Amino acid sequence: MTQTPSDQLPLSTSGRTAMDVALEAARMAGGMIRDKFNTSFQTRLKGRADIVTEVDVAVENAVLELVRREFPDFGILAEESTPVTTASPYKWVVDPIDGTRNFAMGIPHFCTIIALSNGDDPVLGVTYDPMVDELFSAELGKGAFLNDERISVSDSPTLSQALVCCDMGAVDEISGLALEMIRSIWPDLLSLRLLGSAGLGIAYAAAGRVDMYFHHSLSPWDIVAGLVLVSESGGQVVDKQGKPANLQTSGIIAANPSLITDFLKQTDGLPWRDT
Repeated sequence: MTQTPSDQLPLSTSGRTAMDVALEAARMAGGMIRDKFNTSFQTRLKGRADIVTEVDVAVENAVLELVRREFPDFGILAEESTPVTTASPYKWVVDPIDGTRNFAMGIPHFCTIIALSNGDDPVLGVTYDPMVDELFSAELGKGAFLNDERISVSDSPTLSQALVCCDMGAVDEISGLALEMIRSIWPDLLSLRLLGSAGLGIAYAAAGRVDMYFHHSLSPWDIVAGLVLVSESGGQVVDKQGKPANLQTSGIIAANPSLITDFLKQTDGLPWRDT
């Protein structure tokens, strides 16, 4: 990850830092989401397995209105909107509700993700769980925090001592290979969780709540904040070959370096690693 000091980032048109704006946007989004949780709203399919609700769209529009007002020269990459490219190397990356199916089904485990990247390298990120008012935030060179408390990845060195979290996504061939991979490491695994929100899964790895998070098919807005959160909490996010991840990486593993090494060793040669 390119080290772009966050204290060198441009200020907004009103003189605010990018982190201040991201935090305001996240809490605003969270309030909108809480108000609509467990109410009636329109839902439609987006592709074979994904869904989008009218709440996703409304929240994203509100977030984009705020960040565009404060940083009109920055680009935009958001899940429910057409990408906007500008002359600036910076772009806001937004996922209004990560874990939309949980949200739509009344399962209170989802988050809003807002981050700023320089090219494909995130420089700050915020992951907000509005249902429990937990705000994970990080800036390059400034550490990672849960609300106002510093966080760090766990120090579990092997899978035999690890609580591992993952998600499957769509039911397809790659998910089948993931299940085969899990079956192969199952005898050496302490415990496994599937929670339904990649953004929170990665944030939990950054905070040491789970020892590892992995997924084989993510979008830039799913991982963007997590890349900063994990690196600033002493961990790593790599692709399935063990190379450093960036916004274009779809399959990721997030954990402390020793645990990643053990995971890569135990899954070496398995088809899932090559998908």
